[in-house]
Amino acid sequence: MPVRQLPETIVNRIAAGEVVERPASAVKELVENAIDAGAHRIDVFTEGGGRRRIAITDDGQGMTRGDLALAVERHATSKLDDEDLLRIRTLGFRGEALPSIGAVARLAITTRQAGDGNAWTMQVDAGVKSEIAPAALTQGTRVEVTDLFYATPARLKFLKTDRTEAEAIRETVRRLAMARPEIAFTLAGEERAPVTWAAALPGGPGRLTRLGDILGAEFRMSAIAVEAEREGVRVEGYAAAPSLTRANALGQYLFVNGRPVRDKLILGAVRAAYADYLPRDRHPVVALFVTLDTREVDANVHPAKTEVRFRNAGLVRALIVHALKEGLAREGRRTAANGGDSALGAFRAGLNRPMNWDWQRSPAAPAGQPFAYAGAAAALAEAGFAEGSQAAFDVGCPSADVRREPAPSPDLLDRPLGAARTQIHATYIVAQTRDGLVVVDQHAAHERIVYERLKASLARDGVARQILLIPEIVEMDEATVERLVARAAELESFGLVVESFGPGAIAVRETPALLGKADAGALLRDLAEHMAEWDEALPLERRLMHVSATMACHGSVRAGRLLRPEEMNALLREMEATPNSGQCNHGRPTYVELKLADIEKLFGRR
Repeated sequence: MPVRQLPETIVNRIAAGEVVERPASAVKELVENAIDAGAHRIDVFTEGGGRRRIAITDDGQGMTRGDLALAVERHATSKLDDEDLLRIRTLGFRGEALPSIGAVARLAITTRQAGDGNAWTMQVDAGVKSEIAPAALTQGTRVEVTDLFYATPARLKFLKTDRTEAEAIRETVRRLAMARPEIAFTLAGEERAPVTWAAALPGGPGRLTRLGDILGAEFRMSAIAVEAEREGVRVEGYAAAPSLTRANALGQYLFVNGRPVRDKLILGAVRAAYADYLPRDRHPVVALFVTLDTREVDANVHPAKTEVRFRNAGLVRALIVHALKEGLAREGRRTAANGGDSALGAFRAGLNRPMNWDWQRSPAAPAGQPFAYAGAAAALAEAGFAEGSQAAFDVGCPSADVRREPAPSPDLLDRPLGAARTQIHATYIVAQTRDGLVVVDQHAAHERIVYERLKASLARDGVARQILLIPEIVEMDEATVERLVARAAELESFGLVVESFGPGAIAVRETPALLGKADAGALLRDLAEHMAEWDEALPLERRLMHVSATMACHGSVRAGRLLRPEEMNALLREMEATPNSGQCNHGRPTYVELKLADIEKLFGRR
């Protein structure tokens, strides 16, 4: 078959396949054009998930008659003042968007510049352009796209349901609205109730207001400001406390020079920064804005400009990790205290329902307490408490109790975690503060303390080791033994010295002194399970942190251990001096704080 030149209409439709994948792609291109035109307000309306109609109106600077004629030609743009493709200061710069949309749909553009006597309008129907005619419009531009992909039925067949396409449009507009809080956005359509995001003040407060409007009040309450700058690269934004997580990474919003992107490098940096705070199956909620010189980033590595490539990727990653870790460490205690809201919520369900208390004499009641409530669980269930909440009332006798000791000194009550008053279920420490109470999970709390000690010791001069008088032999399958021996050098840096002891066993000769008398067999089996999920692409730092977390779990105070009053207070003081003590290294909260004012509301005292 000989080589031939394709007709212009076919070329435009091929280009449309790269730029306009679905209705949300067309909305993205058109809204970005409105932003680049200096709009202060942008209205988006759709029908049929954008398939039947898309209408976008802005109050930007508009176009002249001559500009309108060129705007629908390929490779025509107002966003480049020279031929330097490395200095792109706008969201878009190529001329494919409008002609590509016009090649596969019916496109109508009406525009007016300030000072012009009237507006101008033209239509493009499957690549066929109409004459430009006068029209009526205030300053700005209105673009209408109808019957999207009617000229390319093959692409039309692969679109999803109207509701799914409408949700994709909504997510696109949400991301663009996050990037530009100074612009007012309205999103409406037959698939949804209209929503308006008012223009916010410039700066951090305005950005947080817009993020809260879009991501919800829960994000606004738990948001932590992050900021870092180095060598011309600036990272700023907001990260949710570890108490607010998602089951996937869709709650991570990333922007580079004001452009929404989905960049694997940045997503990996966010995951690394939260590695010490979240379980492996949970993901943080963040909105990060990276600003750098346009010559240091390539925004044209993807036709839809959703991916970028950095000249110094290592610097960008390190800066993001540093900014997030610094913010999380700075606000560590506040993030843990947020858990009190969910704890109080467990008790609110049945507050307005009457309870029929059936008090009776209990033969097991201690002296001085002749009556006990026999039907606690049943009455609580009748009042609407969940099973997990009912268990909170069945505390039995305290494991350790300091209530008969002299009243705690005022200086202890003024400490962030207060003074220990009792231990229940041999697991939870209840402490009293000046304005409330704190419930501490002793195992999770000590786990974080041991973990931070291991990390500090490793960074300082290595982990101190203790030689076992008699090496401990742990039997395992051959594959597990090989996996552990292959990582022996990494384990030795943490003070755990192992060597092969035949085909189905491994010998433990030294253990970290910080762990005390640890169960070497259980520790090795847990480490082997983690290592089975590793690959060579996982950074060494992340692998070492996994080892640290596993060792800390085995070296901490276990649930079920009775603690003396002085031990409980010592644990509280260590938590206050330990960074990130609000969460254990698996991401679970270490304590919950309940303010006295909130407790009084539960009982109608306020």
